[in-house]
Amino acid sequence: MEGVYLSLCNELRVSVNAYISQVLRETQNCGRGISLKLTGNERLKEVARLTDSDLLVLSKTLRNDLTVSALDLRYNCISDDGARYLADLIQENMVLQSLDLMGNNIEVEGAERIAKSLHQNVTLKRLRMTGNKIGNRGAMHFASMMQNNTALEELDMSDCDLEETTVHMAQMLAVNQTLKELHMGKQGMTDSGVERLCEGLMSNHTLRYLDLRCNRITRDGAKSLAEVLKQNNTLEILDLSSNRIEDEGAICLSEAIALTHCRLRALSIPSNNIGTAGLVSLTKAMGKNPHLTHIYIWGNRLEEPVCVAFSQLIARGTLLKEHTDVFPYEVDGHFYLAEVFHGLRRHYYWTPSIGEDGDTASNAALELNPSHSLDLQPC
Repeated sequence: MEGVYLSLCNELRVSVNAYISQVLRETQNCGRGISLKLTGNERLKEVARLTDSDLLVLSKTLRNDLTVSALDLRYNCISDDGARYLADLIQENMVLQSLDLMGNNIEVEGAERIAKSLHQNVTLKRLRMTGNKIGNRGAMHFASMMQNNTALEELDMSDCDLEETTVHMAQMLAVNQTLKELHMGKQGMTDSGVERLCEGLMSNHTLRYLDLRCNRITRDGAKSLAEVLKQNNTLEILDLSSNRIEDEGAICLSEAIALTHCRLRALSIPSNNIGTAGLVSLTKAMGKNPHLTHIYIWGNRLEEPVCVAFSQLIARGTLLKEHTDVFPYEVDGHFYLAEVFHGLRRHYYWTPSIGEDGDTASNAALELNPSHSLDLQPC
């Protein structure tokens, strides 16, 4: 691939990016199924962040390539022009399955180009747009595309300058039967938006992982989600971190989880202003339904009855210590909970980056993959 890249740089009169050249050289004889990592925050190589001109050459280099199945372009300087070149690549390349564009400068026009390129695409399964300012219009293009696309399984549109586009996402979920994982964090979503989303989820039978963290969801939104859990047994992972569902919302979720036909396996509710009534009700629900095996609660009001209840869950083996973000300890006959660094951290792009994949050495960012057996694994 390096030879093709250098030749195209000369032909198109674009300066050679030494970073791209080095990565292509290193992956030259790796066979098929290659993950090509050209991230702008790489610490182990000398990096010149990719520009739109770089994307012009790179997209042409990969146009007929049959070896690269994943392209990681996080934290570069890709704007709408670069997105246009990527859209051409998506339409022409027949093996690319994963594209990560987190933290670039793509806006509405670039989002439209990429979305339109996916209308008839049958190979791309994972797309990450997190942190690009595509706005409501850009999100609408993706929602429209997902009503026709039959390949995409994972879509991340967190922190994309969106405001209440859930009505369009709801319409998409009502007809799409391919998407398994949807991230909609940091969108300013309110209870009315959640209600619309839940209307779509009632008709959906494929979505297994729903991420709604860092929104403005309260008890009423939690009630709507509880109704989904009572009737839709597909959803397995629900992330409501950093909202405000409080005790009433947690109790509503507990009532749904306690039903034996509820298949929720992981619930993340840190920092939701939940107290004893809500958290204890969740521990009781876990005792009734063996499907819920992972729960994350740090940042709520962890009073002693909560500490005792979680201590008992762990002591009985109902909740494994690796499957929660708290750990009980006893001092002078009183129980307390300490924080441990477990959780649904796969897409927490604001985690300080030290390790190769942006994880801190002491804060192991862990992944809960709905496509496989429910094990927490390093990203």
